[in-house]
Amino acid sequence: MDLPDWNQIPWIQLAHPEGEKDTRLLGDMGPGEAEVMMLALEEGGFVAVLDDAVARRRAALLEIPFTGTLGILLDAKRKGLIHKIKPVLDQLHSLQFHLAESTRNMILRKAGESTHT
Repeated sequence: MDLPDWNQIPWIQLAHPEGEKDTRLLGDMGPGEAEVMMLALEEGGFVAVLDDAVARRRAALLEIPFTGTLGILLDAKRKGLIHKIKPVLDQLHSLQFHLAESTRNMILRKAGESTHT
């Protein structure tokens, strides 16, 4: 999968939290998820992108709005930014993005796409 140079996309801004690590966010989460949630708490007004189940539960407890990769794909299709979700799911699968077949089929149905290969 060819990935774009993030520096060339004007609507993407890389940021890191400025404050000390909040111990409520650490525990059994990875550093990436903890950093995303710390930034969401510091800045406010953002939706955190979290796919990890533990991180999503913690975000819900901390009242941090979140979505996941699949939610972003559904939004992108609804807005006409991508035409089909299925090829993107296939690419993600080739990159070791693990997705249960039932979840894949549910997302394809929500997107109005065939669940058959």
